[in-house]
Amino acid sequence: MKWSEAMMGDQSGKVTIVTGSNTGIGFHMARALASKGAKVIMACRNQEKAGVAMRRILEEFPGSEVSTSVLDLADLSSVRSFSEDFSSWADRLDILINNAGVMIPPKSFTKDGFELQFGTNHLGHFALTGHLLPILETTDGSRVVTVSSIAHNPGMIDFDDLNGERKGYNKWGFYSQSKIANLTFSLELARRLERSGSGVSAIASHPGYSATDLQRHSLFWRFLNHIVAIPAKKGAEATLYAATEKGALEYPYWGPTGVIEMRGRTGRAKINRKASDEAVARRLWEVSEDLTGVSFLSEG
Repeated sequence: MKWSEAMMGDQSGKVTIVTGSNTGIGFHMARALASKGAKVIMACRNQEKAGVAMRRILEEFPGSEVSTSVLDLADLSSVRSFSEDFSSWADRLDILINNAGVMIPPKSFTKDGFELQFGTNHLGHFALTGHLLPILETTDGSRVVTVSSIAHNPGMIDFDDLNGERKGYNKWGFYSQSKIANLTFSLELARRLERSGSGVSAIASHPGYSATDLQRHSLFWRFLNHIVAIPAKKGAEATLYAATEKGALEYPYWGPTGVIEMRGRTGRAKINRKASDEAVARRLWEVSEDLTGVSFLSEG
């Protein structure tokens, strides 16, 4: 499919939230949406970097509606505060892009005691989506786009050791666990929204192998960035397609479709069968509700 950011339609009147948009693919998502007239909230932990990124967009597109807001996905109280603040003034939310993430850091934990990658990449976004669902429900045609990764393929959700306390900590293994959790969550969110009769759509995406700050914890992968990675601007396109195009509603997962999906044209990405296991998805949902204290679209 020949689709690029330049083909994205007018987004005037839409309110969008992009998590982790101060850098990398998230920045290019925010920039592109603002360039097409959307009101963009850059939800970021580091407000200094977010301010710099916001000013870059405003300088390039004077008059665009862009703002920053504090959101630390590794702190559930921050997720709640961000959501309450947004809901206090906004009357709509058209697009929520669950993009922010951490990748292969040294073993560390969120403020609430969860392994950092699972806690940030999945649990933080699970809670954010739950908090914001009421305002998404009031907005016709709203979408939740959750960014997964080709790294979801080797991922397994170890419910007996989500924090890596019973076995040796493998940072790649826990990254893959967080990314298959992202995709499993998005697929289950779509099922639950449909069963509830909601007008909200849930779609997932991945950026292929994009050169971003995510690789900062690995000298080897930073080196590969210069050889095989696609630019972050290109890596943002599948998510922008999922967030804005009518055709994206026909399939649940979009990304580059070239060799092992590291690069190439945006299209229907492959979903590992493990991510489609509905029993695992239901358990992940229940565990996520229990760990975050945020319940929504619950069954039974």
